[in-house]
Amino acid sequence: MKYALLPIAALLASTAPVHAAPAADKKEDAKNAPGQSLFEPTEVSSTGSVTVGGTRIAYRAVAGTLVVHPKGWSDTDALERDATKSDDKDARKPAKASMFYTAYFKTGAPAANRPITFLFNGGPGSSSIWLHMGAFGPVRVETTDKQHTPAAPYRTINNDESLLDVSDLVFIDAPGTGFSRVAGNDKAAAFYGVDQDIHAFSKFVVQFLSRYHRWNSPKYLLGESYGTMRAAGMTLALQKEGIDLNGVVLLSDILNWDLLPDDPRVNPGVDQPYIVTLPTYAATAWYHQKIANRPADLTTFLDEVERFATGDYAAALMQGDLLPADRRQAIAAKLSGYTGLSTDYLLKSDLRIEYGAFQKELLASDGLTTGTLDTRFTGATLDPLAKLSSYDPQSAGIEAAYVAAFNDYARGTLGYGEGIAHKSGISVYESWDYKHQPPGAERALIALPNVLPDLAVAMKQNPNLKVLVSGGYFDISTPYFSGRYEMRHLPIPASLRGNIDYRYYQSGHMVYVNPSALKAFHTDVANFIRRTDNQRR
Repeated sequence: MKYALLPIAALLASTAPVHAAPAADKKEDAKNAPGQSLFEPTEVSSTGSVTVGGTRIAYRAVAGTLVVHPKGWSDTDALERDATKSDDKDARKPAKASMFYTAYFKTGAPAANRPITFLFNGGPGSSSIWLHMGAFGPVRVETTDKQHTPAAPYRTINNDESLLDVSDLVFIDAPGTGFSRVAGNDKAAAFYGVDQDIHAFSKFVVQFLSRYHRWNSPKYLLGESYGTMRAAGMTLALQKEGIDLNGVVLLSDILNWDLLPDDPRVNPGVDQPYIVTLPTYAATAWYHQKIANRPADLTTFLDEVERFATGDYAAALMQGDLLPADRRQAIAAKLSGYTGLSTDYLLKSDLRIEYGAFQKELLASDGLTTGTLDTRFTGATLDPLAKLSSYDPQSAGIEAAYVAAFNDYARGTLGYGEGIAHKSGISVYESWDYKHQPPGAERALIALPNVLPDLAVAMKQNPNLKVLVSGGYFDISTPYFSGRYEMRHLPIPASLRGNIDYRYYQSGHMVYVNPSALKAFHTDVANFIRRTDNQRR
């Protein structure tokens, strides 16, 4: 899981090279220039404007850092160390993280009435450049939908779908990613884990609200991919800090990792991943016209597949080796009709379609592999004899554009990053501490993490909290149906079910890669904020 402006002058009336730095009017009041210290709060300001829906919005942009400490740290610790003046150098180097952010504040908007949204991607180990440069920032990098984006020069354009029309925005880089850094003793153990990460982001939000006097603003979280696990956990963590959120947006969500399609083959007996991923396989076969009697309407087709997945298919998998041969044959035939894979292949795979195998098998006769994050994308198969897909054509197709665009924008327009390497992502997925202590548990559970209990308790304690669940039909990494499955198993009373809305799009993991999906996503999130910001209109 990956890591989920109308320019000032007529220079960008249509598009401009990425190096044009379109969003800034001027630089102003640089405080604590970033080169001075990576572990002191920094702040570099500029001004700009964006046009959304024909309306020009002036804003102040702030690129900076805040320093956060791991769980268990208190400000008295530093005082005690200074008082003892220990000669032990290690004792004076506790773990800490410098977390980079880019904030956009609408000019002239009263803070008390202006919503503020904190946005982050996932990974774990991803920076926020994807949401920043692809979804809701004031500028957006142009990429080619469904195909590999040509090499530089890339172009940034006014983002008519920026969320600045309804909310101030804060894009946050996770510790160690982007311009964020970690240091000190046991720095990885202090920040690279489910609960450690939730704690760091929650403490960042608390600091930010104080620094920019936003305690009384309507508050939102928007997380993508692993960022949805973080956001769900933060809803409860922030309540413990005295902060009730107005809403949380979960894009391409995965709150219960038992549903991940990545490796169910090494966990036999756990069949839910096959069940919740089947509708995405069917959507992909529908898109690539690999099914017979292809229906015209995708959503109607998927309703049928979902019923089969949770009915006959789930019942068949539950029987394991006791499934009768004739029933096995019938299920395989039905699966073939939905997925475009041969009955023979499905029988050999024991009716269980393996993650990575589907992407390679569906278009194998054409020598193509589908994307994982977005199965509309295709690329040449690297090894025709391999069982699994060995790369993701969607990631390969857009990553260079995002990395180049953000580096140019940050160092030019925002005036931040001199002498600092930007890390769009870091490799912490395998070493991440996946233990999580849900509410009610005496200790962290040694199991795949599940933050549904956190979200449920947060909603019970704050019955006004609203949730928007969203995703793409063509995302295998975090299948859209797993989000529905999760919410149907969220332990909340029936009276709170109406607090959850669902929106899905004909796109992939990063729904905003599809321009029409981005437009619809913006409309849905903007309306969600307007409905929940407690403002009279």
